[in-house]
Amino acid sequence: MKIAIPTADWVSVGGHAGKARRWLVYDLSGADPAGHGPESPLPEPDRVELEKDQVFHHFADDRAHPLDGVALVVAGSAGDGFLRHMKARGAEVLLTGERDPATALRKILEGAALPDRRFDVTTALCQVRDLFSRH
Repeated sequence: MKIAIPTADWVSVGGHAGKARRWLVYDLSGADPAGHGPESPLPEPDRVELEKDQVFHHFADDRAHPLDGVALVVAGSAGDGFLRHMKARGAEVLLTGERDPATALRKILEGAALPDRRFDVTTALCQVRDLFSRH
């Protein structure tokens, strides 16, 4: 299973996933979730930097995408358009207030609850935009 996390700085979980250009992609294919305890090392994520036309806020869903094959997206915030993009590509989206990607990933693997998402004004603005969007 692949898990993608948007980031602005390659260190923290980013907000507004639809506008994110930088992504950490963890490939847990074949990994035993029970084998990832609190002190166990997680696999190193791949760093994916999207081109401007690949950012989901502008992406037309008319071709392959670098995040294809991701089963789960963990983000600080996301608008309805992004949620629809990811659903069409077969991925679930979890929104959280957790800022550390490794902590968020460990909580998911342990089946623990993630902290509630934080407020992001850009998501509210995008929700208004999405009302009039082709997405």
